[in-house]
Amino acid sequence: MTLLTTHLPASETIAARAIAVDKFYGKGETEVRALNGIDVEFQQGRFTAIMGPSGSGKSTLMHCLAGLDRITNGSIVIGGTDLTSLSERQLTLLRRDRIGFVFQAYNLVPTLSALENITLPMDLAGVDPDPVWLDTVISTVGLADRLEHRPGELSGGQQQRVAVARALASRPELIFADEPTGNLDSTSGAEMLDFMRRAVREMDQTIVMVTHDPVAASYSDRVVFLADGRIVDDLADPTPDKVLDAMKRLGD
Repeated sequence: MTLLTTHLPASETIAARAIAVDKFYGKGETEVRALNGIDVEFQQGRFTAIMGPSGSGKSTLMHCLAGLDRITNGSIVIGGTDLTSLSERQLTLLRRDRIGFVFQAYNLVPTLSALENITLPMDLAGVDPDPVWLDTVISTVGLADRLEHRPGELSGGQQQRVAVARALASRPELIFADEPTGNLDSTSGAEMLDFMRRAVREMDQTIVMVTHDPVAASYSDRVVFLADGRIVDDLADPTPDKVLDAMKRLGD
């Protein structure tokens, strides 16, 4: 299997990059190499999917890129900031101010309304939302008539739209999504992926999504494939069939 080092043209603006990244757990005979010499770049204003077999390191890579987990060796750079040089407090502030997150479990506060959940990160940071941008996000996700509803009064698809709107509301540099459609039916999942696609094309957002679903990956501009902690393939303009073919090659 050919291992790839994935680099974009120098003229392109890079939102995030991993440089010679290793992530090891344990020591000696029990050491597990979750990431092994990862070099990858993610372009600003693009939608990138990360795929790979179970245990390939895809979630670990996303957590390291997002500053949720420390790497063993190498560098993670968000914009012009090297995360390896930051203290825990600085990492917390970077995640709060520059990164958005969408998780499979939604992570909504059940006692707050949809609108309060959307603006919660900014409220905690003491930042006033941009009303024009907030209205644009709410209109785009189709939640204008659900803003006063609490999560328990919303469907799974609506709850996930609240989670995506929350990630978008502060206009972060980068949004990380971990299996964002994993708890949704096929119709709600397609609506969510279409919205994420529109957020990239129409709002110039940058999204990096971990998924195991070839159909979900086909909504992205690019798919990066991992196996055994290494990048082994990089697919542009994916379709479900192209993604499936690449996944089959990983099993050869």
